[in-house]
Amino acid sequence: MVPGVILAGGASSRMGSPKALLADDLGQPFVVRLVRAMAEAGLHDVVVVTGYEHDSIVAALAAHVTSPVQVVRNDDPARGQVSSLWTAMDEVCRPETEAIAVMLVDVPLVAPATIRTVVDAWRSSRAPIVRPAVGPRRGHPVVFDRAVFAELRQAPLDIGARAVVRAHARDILDVPVADTGCLKDIDTPRDYETYVRRDG
Repeated sequence: MVPGVILAGGASSRMGSPKALLADDLGQPFVVRLVRAMAEAGLHDVVVVTGYEHDSIVAALAAHVTSPVQVVRNDDPARGQVSSLWTAMDEVCRPETEAIAVMLVDVPLVAPATIRTVVDAWRSSRAPIVRPAVGPRRGHPVVFDRAVFAELRQAPLDIGARAVVRAHARDILDVPVADTGCLKDIDTPRDYETYVRRDG
């Protein structure tokens, strides 16, 4: 069992408006696009972690998503991104959970095929961490095997999951893909304007 996790709890301070609710080229909010991508990739247990924009994200999902999706709120997202990951893990990490596939709402353009490819690579390898790679660049989603769940829960707030990634650098499986959408971090107004100009 591999649940999908979408981290959307941040304040979007650099963007100036909620990133989860920005519209893609089809007019759907980024968070909706990611939920649909995960469902299309075969991940039917999907949880979205909110924080500052909980009510607006819940409303967007209710308006646009028909597939099952859980929404949980990080009551203190100011602690950092890893605290939202802990919130998700509290929700989805059950005895039968073998791994989790983690996406950031800042990286909304990943293709469903990439998600499926990365999860399939984890299933065949059971590597502790699996992620897509376009040449030397690594993207999302990142699949964390249950072998590193305890380490994720103990990760320092200031470094977060990167501490676990660094600790397992020799064992990470990078899966070659052609999907540059798995790399594109839309974090600032300029990033979003560039995306809209290209795809508009």
